[in-house]
Amino acid sequence: MIDSYRKDMVYTLSTMISIKSVSPVSGGTGESKRADFLEKTLKEWGFKTKRYDYDDGSGFLRSNIVVKSGVSDRTLWLIPHIDTVSEGDMSLWGTDPFTAVVKNGKVYGRGSCDNGQAVVSSMYALKLAKDLRLKSKYNFGLALVADEEVGSVYGIRKLIEEGVFKKNDLFLVPDFGSPKGNQIEVAEKGMLWLKITVHGKQVHASTPELGENAFRKAIILLNEIDKHLHEKYSMKDEMFDPNVSTFEMTKHEKNTDSINIAPGTDVSYMDCRILPGYDLDKIAHEIRKIAEASESKNTKIDIETILHNKPTRTPIDSELVLLLSKVITETMGSAPIKVGIGGGTCASFLRQNGMDAVAWSTVDDVAHQPNEYAIIDNMVADTKILYKLFED
Repeated sequence: MIDSYRKDMVYTLSTMISIKSVSPVSGGTGESKRADFLEKTLKEWGFKTKRYDYDDGSGFLRSNIVVKSGVSDRTLWLIPHIDTVSEGDMSLWGTDPFTAVVKNGKVYGRGSCDNGQAVVSSMYALKLAKDLRLKSKYNFGLALVADEEVGSVYGIRKLIEEGVFKKNDLFLVPDFGSPKGNQIEVAEKGMLWLKITVHGKQVHASTPELGENAFRKAIILLNEIDKHLHEKYSMKDEMFDPNVSTFEMTKHEKNTDSINIAPGTDVSYMDCRILPGYDLDKIAHEIRKIAEASESKNTKIDIETILHNKPTRTPIDSELVLLLSKVITETMGSAPIKVGIGGGTCASFLRQNGMDAVAWSTVDDVAHQPNEYAIIDNMVADTKILYKLFED
């Protein structure tokens, strides 16, 4: 029966793409208009929805939609996100990123893969269950969440605080995937984002001895931190790809407008993805100790934590991992493998709060790229598997 929904699914995804849903932090207006469309669709199907809107101080609402139906003590939740990243460099796109283009079995547009395909698959899995009057041992749960791309402050984290979920519920986050759909994400590295500010003394570049070049001090400091972290935290875990912790210098703020000025302030950022088994607080403390040792009479260094998410892992023998593995094996003819990732999904926040969660879908690795797309056949096939989770 789900194949008869194919045309409607493409329409739903295409309409979503045309409604920009970028965080105000990234220059957008939030998720509320997209949430309006999705909520209207769910209500037309006969679902009762609950809206969770949050004011982030930007003048725009950050919107989440929750559907829960059934009389069971437990709910199986599907949790995709409805926000997207911005379009990036427009010159790299072959089409308008916010006008869906259907071509060669694909739907092109920003957010089509991340996470539009999963939004549609999750919604239509519940629609199929409703239309077939499926009686499941689980309640049907759907949470379309906001703000995933920039930290989930107004999304899954808020819903957890609101008490929307119970610890004995089951949680599938379709925000990780592989082209064959044969990987289940059960673990995520910890994420530690740091802002490193070096305060020196600005002078003319021809007389550096009269000041303290903050840029030079930053280069030396970052090299010391990099060497220390890679030498000390070198453990490997083959569940992850890459199989080690990563410590990367990333963003660097402009420190002067002129070539002939030795800057007095330099600001850099680090993105650390840390394997389970390591203590993020200990690592941050060691970085601060290295910074303190680099300070001098004319130099002060500040280390600010921007993001601190602990490593998380769901047991591979947990109920949902076993259930999803069974359905995938029966559907595809081979057992899926369990993997860990360095990226962060909503599953991480659920695990941090004592709730076992997995991430899974069938997608090509085109998230955040120009000419992003979703494969229609994958969207339909994923819908069937999500439905079967409730059926079993």
